Amino acid sequence: MLVNDARSIALSNQRVPTSSRFAALALPAVGIRRLWAPGLALVGLAVLISCSTEAEQASVSLAPLPLSSETSVTPAPTTTSTPTTTIPTTLVPDDGKQASERRLSLANKIADDSLQPKSIVHSGTGLFFAQNMMYRHNVTVLDRSGSIVARVNDRVNLREFGIDPGKRSAVVKGSPVEAAFTSDGRYAYVSNYKMYGDGWNPVADDTCQGRNWDPSFVYRIDATTFAIDQVIPVGAVPKFLAVTPDDSTLIVSNWCSLDVSIIDLATGSEKGRVEVGLHPRGIAVSPDSSIAFVAVMGGAKITAINLVDLSTRIIDSAGPTPRHLVLSPNGEILYVTNNLAGTVREIEVSSGKLLRSVRSGTEPRSMSISEDGTSLYVVNYEDAALTKIDTAKMKVIQTLETGFHPVGITYDAATRSVWVANYSGSLWVYEDR
Repeated sequence: MLVNDARSIALSNQRVPTSSRFAALALPAVGIRRLWAPGLALVGLAVLISCSTEAEQASVSLAPLPLSSETSVTPAPTTTSTPTTTIPTTLVPDDGKQASERRLSLANKIADDSLQPKSIVHSGTGLFFAQNMMYRHNVTVLDRSGSIVARVNDRVNLREFGIDPGKRSAVVKGSPVEAAFTSDGRYAYVSNYKMYGDGWNPVADDTCQGRNWDPSFVYRIDATTFAIDQVIPVGAVPKFLAVTPDDSTLIVSNWCSLDVSIIDLATGSEKGRVEVGLHPRGIAVSPDSSIAFVAVMGGAKITAINLVDLSTRIIDSAGPTPRHLVLSPNGEILYVTNNLAGTVREIEVSSGKLLRSVRSGTEPRSMSISEDGTSLYVVNYEDAALTKIDTAKMKVIQTLETGFHPVGITYDAATRSVWVANYSGSLWVYEDR
């Protein structure tokens, strides 16, 4: 069954009151199936959209791939050329418009046997990382043309990263959920839902209660070599994660240990753990890197964590089942998807006051925001739909079809493109022109 944090919240609320360094296999641009590409035209580049979903559907059930026996891991050679880390201002002509004045249109569909994405995340430098959970045990890396440039296997030897697994197997497989990049796009940090190997007990799922679950790990992937070069211990069932704008800190929401890991990126170690309540999920960080906002889905709240002293304050205007968070570019407005309520909320950061809300669709999961802050792009899981919201009016201005069960989304400002990850096994790309 596919992992579904929305339905588990409904069940939970009924019960709870109130890496040997493992290089990726680098690939030539072959084997990818372009399902549809009518008139895709960009200035110098074809653009695709990827998105990821997290939901449970028997009709899309796929068994996890088997974990091979414990053996040494030899990194595969990488033949892919090193991607640039220069962040372009734009790769399309200036049209003098705000994002809210443009119109989305479907540009491409991508499917491949390596894909069953829970999320899709843009590096800011033209690479897109699709996290494929335990169903594919990999991270698929694509470029703006939609070509697969690498598949990063999630199998590592923990001892090679200085981690003593005790009586458990040192060779494990993960289950990539989400990714977050450093500001220059050089490194991606990838959360693993749970670990697979002898002695590991990967029974935790989205209905978990209490705190007695196996811990998991975050991988760091070098976006120039596609090798896993760091493994960081965190809590149980880590889901969303975010790098602070100053690249000093990684914040990780641990769904089943009911807390948030605060990681010092200079040392790659946890410097603190903050308890926040039942089922933390989405994270947004203030532009000055001082505050992390965490959506607590099972607690109907947002916890704001001071990243200096780890003190907290509660924003109680989050609404039911808050899942994903994004901040306006100036950091003054916090946007929240309310999964089971089907809404997107607008909250004033300084006061915590609810300003407005809008109906987005059935089970809005992830969202992204345009670089000018005038548009939100939201995937609605059960509607198989992408909605575009004008933030000035807090009104839906477009609704477009997606693949089955859209769960992840990312925005590429340089090409004005939106990538959607469909949990059923595809990425759809839209142009906003």
